[in-house]
Amino acid sequence: MPKPVLVMKRSLSFFLLFIIPFLLNSQSVWSNIADHGADRSGKIKCTDIINDLIDSLSASGGGTLFFPAGTFLTGPIEMKSNITLYLDAGSTVKFSDDFDDYLPMVPSRWEDVRVRNFKSLIYAFQCENISIRGDGHFEGQGKRWWDFMRSVTTGQPVDNKWQEIFRKENETLLSWNQYIKGKNNFLRPPMITTYECKNVLIEGVSFSNPPFWTIMPAFSENITITGITIENPGNSPNTDGIDPSSCRNVHISDCHITVGDDCIVIKSGRDEDGRAAAKPTENITITNCTMLEGHGGVVIGSEMSGGVRRISITNCVFEGTDIGIRIKTMRGRGGVVEDIRVSNVNMYKILNEGILITLRYQPTKPESLSERTPAVRNVQLSNINIRDALRPVAIYGLDERAVSNVSFNDIRSFSVKGILLENTSGISFHDMEMDVSEGSPLEAKDSRNISWDKVSVISPVKNLPYLKLSNCQDVRITNCYQPEIINTFIKKDEKCSGIYLINNIMPGTDLTEMKKNKEIITGNNITKESL
Repeated sequence: MPKPVLVMKRSLSFFLLFIIPFLLNSQSVWSNIADHGADRSGKIKCTDIINDLIDSLSASGGGTLFFPAGTFLTGPIEMKSNITLYLDAGSTVKFSDDFDDYLPMVPSRWEDVRVRNFKSLIYAFQCENISIRGDGHFEGQGKRWWDFMRSVTTGQPVDNKWQEIFRKENETLLSWNQYIKGKNNFLRPPMITTYECKNVLIEGVSFSNPPFWTIMPAFSENITITGITIENPGNSPNTDGIDPSSCRNVHISDCHITVGDDCIVIKSGRDEDGRAAAKPTENITITNCTMLEGHGGVVIGSEMSGGVRRISITNCVFEGTDIGIRIKTMRGRGGVVEDIRVSNVNMYKILNEGILITLRYQPTKPESLSERTPAVRNVQLSNINIRDALRPVAIYGLDERAVSNVSFNDIRSFSVKGILLENTSGISFHDMEMDVSEGSPLEAKDSRNISWDKVSVISPVKNLPYLKLSNCQDVRITNCYQPEIINTFIKKDEKCSGIYLINNIMPGTDLTEMKKNKEIITGNNITKESL
C-alpha cells in the first residue's frame, strides 16, 4: 500500500504538470489575425483589425499578434507595451502607399530633428517590452513616397494638403529651423520608429522598400536587432538600414543589409535641436553583420550633436559599399564622438575610402571654437583587411580642432592611393602592410604626433616620395622593413620639424641627404650606405 507522503508527492507532481502549462499559456496570449477576418490576399486593408487586436491584447496585459502565411495589406501599425508581432514563414505585411493612412501626424525625429510627421509604418511611442519577430517579410511600397518626394524637391510649385498639415503641426520649428524649412514640408516617415521606448526586440524578419529609413529607434534604450534582412534598391533615396538615434544599450547582430544609403548609421541629433535634446547615443555593439552596396557600411553621423560614445564594431563584412567605416561631422554640429572600437572587419570592392573620418562633411567657413565645434577622439581600429579601395584611410580635421588619438593596428590594404591625413594629432599606424598603385603611401598636412611603426609597402611607386609631409611635427618612423630602392624617402616643407627615423631596415634607401637636415633625426637604421 503506498505511503501517504508518496501519494501526496505524486498528486502534487500531476497537478504541477497540468497547471504549469496552463499558467504559461494564460500569460502568453496569441491572437491570429486570420481568425478575426483579416484578408490574406493583400487586396483589402486590415488596418483596423490589426490595431483593434493590439488594443485588446494590451488591455488584457499584452500578448502576441500572429500573422499566418499570406499577404496582409495595412496602414500604420501602432504598437503598445507588452505586444509582439509574429510573422510566420510565408507571411508578408504589405503597407499601404496612401499617404492619408499615416495621419494624424505624431511626434518623431526626421534626419535627427524633432518634428511632428506622418506615422511610421510601424510606430511605437513610449512603449515597453515590444517585439517584432518571425520569418515573414515587411514590404514598404516606398516607390510612391520616393516619387512624390522628388516632385516636391525639384523646385516646382507643388502644394498639397500634406504640406499644409505639416506646416501647421510644425509652425514653431519652421520659424527658426532653416534645414527643415528647406525640405518643402514633405518628410517621408521611417518604416519603423520606436520613440521613447524601452526593451525592444526585432528578430528574424525581413524588410524592403521603406519610404525613408528602415528602422529608427529614437530616444530609446535596451534595443536588440538580430538576424534580420534589409534589402532596398540601390537607387532608393535615403533608405538607410538601421539608424539608432539618441539611444542607449543597442545590440545589432547577425544582420544582412543592402540599401540605397548607409547600412547602419549611429546618430544623436542635428545642430541646435540635437544639442538642446542633449541625448547621446552610447553603449552600442554591432557584430557578425554583412553590408552590401550601401553608401557606408557602418557610419557615425553626420547628425551627432548630442554625442556618440562607447561603440564596438566587430566581425563584419562589407562588400561594394562606397565607404567602409565612416565617421562624419562638420562645423555647426557640436558634440563629441569618442571611444570607438573596430576590429575583425573584411572590406571588399570599396568605391572610396576603407576608413574615413572627417570633420568637413560639408563645406563651411572657419569659425572660433564653440559649442558648434565637433570633436572626434579615441578611436581604435585593428585586424582589418581592405581590398580594392580608393584609399585605405583618410582623416580630415579642422584648423581649430584636430581629429585626435586614432590608432590602426594589424591592417592589410590594397588600394589605388595611400593614406591621407589633414589636421590630425596622435595618429598611429602599427603592423600594417600596404599595396598602393599610385601616389605616396602616406601624405600628411598640418598634423602632429604621427607614429609609423612596422609598416611595409609592397612595391612603392618609383620616383615618388615614400612620405610626403607638410607642416607636420613629431613624426616617428620606426621598425619598418622596406627593401625596395626608394630615391626620395621623405619630402617635407620648411614648416616640418621633429622627424625621427629609428630602427628601420631599408637596404634600398640612402639616408645621406636626410642626415644633412637638422629637422630629421636618424639612428640605428640599416640602409644602402650602411651595407
